[in-house]
Amino acid sequence: MRRRSLLLAVPAGLLTLAGCGDDKPDKSSASSSSSPSPANSAAPSAKIVSGPVPDITKGTKFGEKPTVAKGTGKPSSDLAVKTVVQGDGVTVAKSDFLQANYLGQIWDTAKVFDNSYDRGAPAVFQIGVGQVIPGWDQALVGKKAGSRVELVLPPALGYGEQGNPQAGIKGTDTLVFVVDIVDSFNGKSSAKGDTVTQDDKALPKVGTDTDGKAPSIDVPKTAAPTKLVSEYVIEGDGAELKADDQVLVQYKGVLWADGKEFDSSYKRGQLTQFSLQQVVKGWAQGLTGKKVGSRVLIVVPPALGYGDNPPKDSPIKKDSTLVFSVDILAKM
Repeated sequence: MRRRSLLLAVPAGLLTLAGCGDDKPDKSSASSSSSPSPANSAAPSAKIVSGPVPDITKGTKFGEKPTVAKGTGKPSSDLAVKTVVQGDGVTVAKSDFLQANYLGQIWDTAKVFDNSYDRGAPAVFQIGVGQVIPGWDQALVGKKAGSRVELVLPPALGYGEQGNPQAGIKGTDTLVFVVDIVDSFNGKSSAKGDTVTQDDKALPKVGTDTDGKAPSIDVPKTAAPTKLVSEYVIEGDGAELKADDQVLVQYKGVLWADGKEFDSSYKRGQLTQFSLQQVVKGWAQGLTGKKVGSRVLIVVPPALGYGDNPPKDSPIKKDSTLVFSVDILAKM
């Protein structure tokens, strides 16, 4: 797995589907993550001012890796925020999952301690809930996707008095970030792509509406397939998922036997994030190779689901075939 971001205020737990985890070890748990856990994620609200912020000397366009000048003079004791490029996309709301590229450096040395550009993919964080350092939580809610925002964070809104020794950040260091907001997702987000014809009458038919509501899943009155089925309902144009990726999804699951729903992120109004290594084999195999932005039909035979050991107190019975609609919103 790629190195986790230093922005995390607390290690993000890998959420598996209700009852859909297996017994594999969590390879990105707190014990194995390189991401430190600052103790000040509940910092008080800060006054937000318009500057000063250091100049961006290279990579000035949205999406380009920036080079940022060293800060001069004494930085503001307040949270300084400047919108360098104004986007016109969705507005970031509290509790959204924010997808962003970013670079972070120390004010008076210009030492870069973390950046997502070199990792080749934007990071995804839940914003405004204490998952990331406080300055991010307080500065980015209300900004629009497509925007480039520059932040100057006093120590209390970064890593606090303890700093971050692993990253070379002292407890007195002011931090500078350039953040390119790529997208923002919430419980009403859906797949984005081209609708694919569903012409196999032996397979369930999944609704194609992308209004943020749970799609319909119509299961045929025929025998369930004995092998895994994984088909596009809507084909996105994002990156293909790898077997060890972490993903952000919307999903709905029904039983083949009677078409009854047994689990749904839509019903909870919350997106689900997990590692493909932490879910049942049918999910891991069915989503590997599929593109971000897609809606995928997955039919999971018992051998790749729960077999004769279904989750306790679940409507799933022994040897159940499971049917899922999964919207792949982002790679984490």
